[in-house]
Amino acid sequence: MTTIDLKNILIHRIVGINDKSFLAAINTLVETKSESTIYKTTPQQQKRIEEAIVQITKGEIFTNEQVELEIDKWLKEK
Repeated sequence: MTTIDLKNILIHRIVGINDKSFLAAINTLVETKSESTIYKTTPQQQKRIEEAIVQITKGEIFTNEQVELEIDKWLKEK
């Protein structure tokens, strides 16, 4: 059975279900595996994202290694 076959079987079975709580449970399961998750951000979060994108385009970034070295340095000072 292919993935497409399985999807079609599930679609046909779901269409016949009228139990709202069961359908909500199925929806929850599907949302956890969805590849197109939509994240809702606040205006403040969106502003920070836009600021970060500007910093990235200007090359104002640190590598993971640089950050780890900075953290190690900070921890040794404490």
